[in-house]
Amino acid sequence: MYRQQITTSEIEHDQLVLRGDAAHHLLHVLRVREGAEIGAFDGAGRTRLFHVIARDECTLTLEAKQPVFFCAAQPIKLTLFACIPKGDRMDWLLEKATELGVSEIIPVMSERTVVRLIGKQAEAKRSRWQRIVEAAARQCGAAQLPTICLPTPFSETPPLMKQCSTLMVAALIPEARPLKPVLDTLDPVRSGQNWGWWCGPEGDFTAQEMQTILQCGATPVTLGPLILRVETAAIYGLANLGCVRNSVMPRM
Repeated sequence: MYRQQITTSEIEHDQLVLRGDAAHHLLHVLRVREGAEIGAFDGAGRTRLFHVIARDECTLTLEAKQPVFFCAAQPIKLTLFACIPKGDRMDWLLEKATELGVSEIIPVMSERTVVRLIGKQAEAKRSRWQRIVEAAARQCGAAQLPTICLPTPFSETPPLMKQCSTLMVAALIPEARPLKPVLDTLDPVRSGQNWGWWCGPEGDFTAQEMQTILQCGATPVTLGPLILRVETAAIYGLANLGCVRNSVMPRM
């Protein structure tokens, strides 16, 4: 089935006309035909099945085939704090994090983060990142999109860390514990939790930054004998946390 994100107001309509980027993607990238089924989602948990009843070069007319279905939110949030990597590696990280069901992504500019984004540049970058997670959600079947925060200076992260009921940081310090025993202490049955995962930049956190993270309640964990890039460490952590979170979810 083809999937397309539309607005919450559009998903309530029994018939709608798609234009612009949405129509272009379905018409010219996916080349849908009349009668094709479109799984529409609004990124906030609402989904609905439509089918194509007419098409031309710039518009696509859809008609509803079922009522609006609301997918329940994940009982446990996964929040990723990731120092922004260079080049296109952040794009890859966002795509894979969306596929793994992350709830919120906080791109961080620490002292050793090379990428610096402020003002209009930061807004433009977040808009690009938003398009990446929307495309990833279309592909993987997600009904809810992760929240993408503006690039955030490290100094502004302590209040965000304190919103996490459980916080872990991938760390190279001697006190770091193996990941599995720490995961074994989590309680996936209790809903309403927010599990946070921290990944530092190339060159690692400064000693003061690590101290700040630990003072906010983070448990330092080791990911093995090798030093991982930020995007690898991010996906490593989210995949393991997702396994614990999903262990009590009913099968579809």
